[in-house]
Amino acid sequence: MRKPFVLTPTAKADLREILLDLAEDSPDAARSLLERFQNGFQTLGRTPGLGHYHDELLSRKYRFWNLHPYVVVYAWEASPIQIISIVHGARDLAAFLTSREETA
Repeated sequence: MRKPFVLTPTAKADLREILLDLAEDSPDAARSLLERFQNGFQTLGRTPGLGHYHDELLSRKYRFWNLHPYVVVYAWEASPIQIISIVHGARDLAAFLTSREETA
């Protein structure tokens, strides 16, 4: 059976950075968070369209879904859906996404 989601290389790097940072203090918490992300990605893949738009940040082909305290940005009309970024919700999303566009 095909996975209902794909992590882009950028999203894989985001996830790796988040988990490695957390694992420095608590490997168990990092494993638990990875499981939450995997379950969340499966949910998004089975139910594309969850979350909300940020028209001021990206076109409507992208949706933003909160997996507290993180925000998952994904292309929801793709099949399978494409997770494009994972960012802590306390970050400035506009600045974060702008920096991504400059490096893309």
